[in-house]
Amino acid sequence: TRESASSVHDSNFPTTDESDSLVPPLKNFILPGGGQASAALHMSRSICRRAERRIVELTQAEQGIDPAITSFINRLSDFLFATARLACQLDGRQDTVYVNSK
Repeated sequence: TRESASSVHDSNFPTTDESDSLVPPLKNFILPGGGQASAALHMSRSICRRAERRIVELTQAEQGIDPAITSFINRLSDFLFATARLACQLDGRQDTVYVNSK
């Protein structure tokens, strides 16, 4: 049987909070980067966010998109961000803090 997007959403992302708990809490914006794995995860997150924006547009235009898909993609983005931070730490690197140039 085919699972609904909401049931997949609940069962596929148990490690987002776990990954988040293994890295220092964020106090600033960070720049994507780190090691190769972290950079690839940050890139994946940016692609996921682009897809999320498009899905929202299609949902608002009433194109028959299940609204649960938006939630699923948002959770995927959170997972990729948390995992990228963890990969950076496991690679022995630190997050690069964004510094406003103004």
